[in-house]
Amino acid sequence: MQSMRSRMMIWLLRNRHLFKLQMRPDVVDETFSVDEFRAGVDKASARMKLPKGVQTTPVRIEQMDAEWITPEGAAENKVLFYIHGGGFISGSVLTHRMHVAKFALGSGLKSLLFNYRLAPEHPFPAAVEDCVTAYRWLLDQGVAPADIVVGGESAGGTLTLSLLLALKEQGIALPAAAFAISPVTDLRCQADSFRTNAAKDIAPMGSWDLWTGYYIADNDPTQPLLSPLMGDFAGAPPLLICVGSHEIHLDDCVNVAHKAEADGVDVTLRVWPGMVHAFPILAPWFPEATQAHAEICDFARRHINP
Repeated sequence: MQSMRSRMMIWLLRNRHLFKLQMRPDVVDETFSVDEFRAGVDKASARMKLPKGVQTTPVRIEQMDAEWITPEGAAENKVLFYIHGGGFISGSVLTHRMHVAKFALGSGLKSLLFNYRLAPEHPFPAAVEDCVTAYRWLLDQGVAPADIVVGGESAGGTLTLSLLLALKEQGIALPAAAFAISPVTDLRCQADSFRTNAAKDIAPMGSWDLWTGYYIADNDPTQPLLSPLMGDFAGAPPLLICVGSHEIHLDDCVNVAHKAEADGVDVTLRVWPGMVHAFPILAPWFPEATQAHAEICDFARRHINP
């Protein structure tokens, strides 16, 4: 049974327009300002405090700002390689430092977070190229693929899957495991749940159609590195897909889990009743988020080479 606390928190998130004295939920359309959206996310993120027990160290990966987030007692060569979300148009070390710190603490893994290029200024394949660059850099630091878990939420979950396909395509050794929280896996955004869950999820109406459009630009959206559902996952490492039953990305997550499983991958699909987009990063606000977060951390910890 869904917890009362999650019902309350999700109601507040779903109806946040009421706190702005708006009668209707926000709708993302042609009037949407990427700059204003980013500024709002950055402002909110600046108020978030890091949990105790982690240290942050800035680092440069070619042209990308990045950061090591290290929990006390973590091994130097066991790494969570985290790809932040943000709809392909926003997100950074600033916006996701606190979220990744919680994953670092929960898993006990030293974690790497980096600023990949964003759309619309830098559409596909820029983000995928940057993920590959950062992963190669990590290998160049002497970290073995068997000591890396890759993961991310939302667009970062999509890029996690795209990265696996890109590494396989380029003949680069794959990580020990990967997890994707609420990824969109077919960027045409045509799955039934985009319609049936539109009023249940917390994403603004029309947001993913616009944001994925910025990211796709003039490219064919059925390319596997854009829409991982179209890819061949044969040979990929164990994969955890986490999604809420009230998400617009529900069908995309279920479909890619079944596709990867058909390709011979060890897949764990967790569909959480009543949950919404990227809910595990809301831990510890409500029990379901806390439990899902703990499962993801346990998955990462179990698959790292002992």
